[in-house]
Amino acid sequence: MAKQPKDWTEILIKRGKIGPDQINEAKQMGNATLEEALVKLGYVEAKDVMKAKGEQYGMDFVELSEIEIPASVVELVPESLARENVVMPLSQQNGLIKVIMHNPMDFETIDKLRFVLNREIEVALAPKEAIVEAINRYYGSSTTETESVDSMLQEFTDTAMDFSEDGAPGAKAGSGTNTLEEGDAPVIRLVHLIIQEAVNMRASDIHIEPFPDRVRIRYRVDGVCLERDCPPRRLLGSIVSRIKIMGSIDIAEKRRPQDGRIKIFVAGKDIDLRVSILPTAHGQSVVMRILDRENIRVGLKDLGFGDEDFKRFQGLIKRPNGILLVTGPTGSGKTTTLYAALNELNRPDVKIITAEDPVEYYLPGVNQCEVKSKIGMTFARIIRAMLRQNPNILLVGEIRDQETADTAIQASLTGHLVFSTLHTNDAPSAITRLVDIGVQPFLVASSVMGIMAQRLVRKVCTKCRQRYEPPAHLLQGLGLRPEIAKKANFMKGKGCSNCNKTGYRGRMGIYELMSMTSSIREATFKGEPTQVIRKMARKQGMHTLFEDGMIKALKGLTTLDEVMRITQHDKAPETPAPATAGAKS
Repeated sequence: MAKQPKDWTEILIKRGKIGPDQINEAKQMGNATLEEALVKLGYVEAKDVMKAKGEQYGMDFVELSEIEIPASVVELVPESLARENVVMPLSQQNGLIKVIMHNPMDFETIDKLRFVLNREIEVALAPKEAIVEAINRYYGSSTTETESVDSMLQEFTDTAMDFSEDGAPGAKAGSGTNTLEEGDAPVIRLVHLIIQEAVNMRASDIHIEPFPDRVRIRYRVDGVCLERDCPPRRLLGSIVSRIKIMGSIDIAEKRRPQDGRIKIFVAGKDIDLRVSILPTAHGQSVVMRILDRENIRVGLKDLGFGDEDFKRFQGLIKRPNGILLVTGPTGSGKTTTLYAALNELNRPDVKIITAEDPVEYYLPGVNQCEVKSKIGMTFARIIRAMLRQNPNILLVGEIRDQETADTAIQASLTGHLVFSTLHTNDAPSAITRLVDIGVQPFLVASSVMGIMAQRLVRKVCTKCRQRYEPPAHLLQGLGLRPEIAKKANFMKGKGCSNCNKTGYRGRMGIYELMSMTSSIREATFKGEPTQVIRKMARKQGMHTLFEDGMIKALKGLTTLDEVMRITQHDKAPETPAPATAGAKS
């Protein structure tokens, strides 16, 4: 092992990743190690720390997502040993096994591996979360936890334990703490394992739905619901009661919708859950939205913009004033896009205030306000109060009514940069929507500087993707010329453990970015219909959602089926542009 040249913090300082001030701030967080504190505060990524430690201790850093470990190597280390010690075999040569760890000083584990495997051990480094994900990928997705959930459900099914609607066993709930401890009631362990399994599967939502004879549990992964466990009907009361206790929700109330929030440490990271409970004909239905704080660290470059749209979007968010609207249905990634823009602009010399309903993620260095309609804290009222705080940038969670729209427009006209969202299908129709809710056309024309519609499409799994030729009639129906189709790089995933046999892993955005040019402002001022504004925008270089999706399918980033599934209703009859767009790209 090479000599230690310097401490890993000095290496990070030398690389310009952090400064002494950030280290001092991280040291104040007494409940976490220095490494964990720096990552939690968002100053560095876990892989940056691991690369620095690798340099300090003379060990290799491994990017697990970019390599494929042979099955013959994986078999060398038993699954129980890998999971218990959070290690992953990487390679073998001449009786030596190279393993990936997250702690270079864990000599006890190295000795244990040397003894159990009867081989010499060489260590490489990777972040703990990446190792856990690799273990789930190569040994089977969360095998241990899945078996625990299944065996626990089997135990409930086999026994005649009676669970009343009050959920007595679950309501006891181990003093309401959100960590799993020895001796906790079975229902507490079951709920914890359901959340853990969903996080490991990268789910965005957990749905617990009651039916006359069963309780259906589904996870939404990459925008598609997957059915998982099916607990007995008698467990519903206990499961709901446990979730309510975790979220500080009144367990006695069963007739009205309820909302709450759960903070929990699971799968090695802090997770926030936004809980919604809705009374239905067969009992209370629960949806838990998983808010992973890693999501807000996404940079603008990682969102999936094309080169042209990326430059235009960057130009828009760096203007001193005006309104930028992001439109799309619920779950289309609008919040992530706006948070990525705020992260880009968040500097010590810029004051940013947000009004959100509710605050989903907490951004360091940003003043965030939550809408509370019951006490009169509406969007419009918060914006008016914000302006007295002398901000540079405002984020308004959503424009829902004329009062909010007028207040946001007045803020933009008085020299503030305003970001907001609107529920419309495409970018041009946002103008009509603002006029419909009562905003004067001349105000829309003078304040809005850009509108971006977006959707999320699933990405082809990089581990099992392979080239394929779509049927000729499909290409013809989509308007793709044969010469363009020949040059295209169409890909499809055949299904593997990495993507849960779906052929897709992860999602990316497709965008329709319309800049307010002088001609579009004039059309808005005159009250021209949406179709006229759309034609003008397309002549000036705007790609529709369908066209942007097609460009990404031509490059093999997603599939034609996925683009059609997401944008079929957005495709205009006169759309000829995918072919020309594909030629440019």
